Amino acid sequence: DSTISLAASITTGLFQTLPKLKANMAPFEKSMEMMPFKQRKCLATRKDEVCSIRSKFPNKLPVIVERYIREKTLPLLDKTKFLVPFELTLGQFLCLLRNKIALDSSQTLFLLVAEKSMSCMSSSMGDIYSHHRDADGFLYITYASQEVFGAPQLAARLPG
Repeated sequence: DSTISLAASITTGLFQTLPKLKANMAPFEKSMEMMPFKQRKCLATRKDEVCSIRSKFPNKLPVIVERYIREKTLPLLDKTKFLVPFELTLGQFLCLLRNKIALDSSQTLFLLVAEKSMSCMSSSMGDIYSHHRDADGFLYITYASQEVFGAPQLAARLPG
C-alpha cells in the first residue's frame, strides 16, 4: 500500500486534462460528452491532439479512459483524458482510477485495454501503450464494474 500511495502522490500532479463545467453545459453538450471520444472527434483531429500533447509532454502517454457503454453502476469520470508516466504500472493506474471513482474495497473495477484485452496489472503503461495504442496515438482503456468483457454483446464487436 505504501508503494501505491507513493505512486498516487507522485502521479496525482501528472494527470493533465481539459476541465469541463458540467453543471453549466447545455443538454446537447452533455449528450456529446456521453459519446465515445472517437465519435466526438475525427481521426485527423485526434492525431493532431496527440502530436501536440507528445511535443509538450514527451515523457507522458496520452490515455483515454471511458466507461463501458452498458455500465450502469459506476459513475462517469469527470475527465477522460489522462497523461501518465511510462513507468506507471496498470495496477497503479487502476488504483488511481478507483480513487477518482471513489470505490470502496469491496467493489470491483475491471479494465479493458484497446477494446480487446485485459492486460497484466504489473505491465508498465509504456509497454501497454507500445502494444495497444490506437492509430490516432491515444491508448484507449474501458472500465466496468463487472467482468463484461466476455459477454456476447461485446464479443460480437471484438475483432476475431
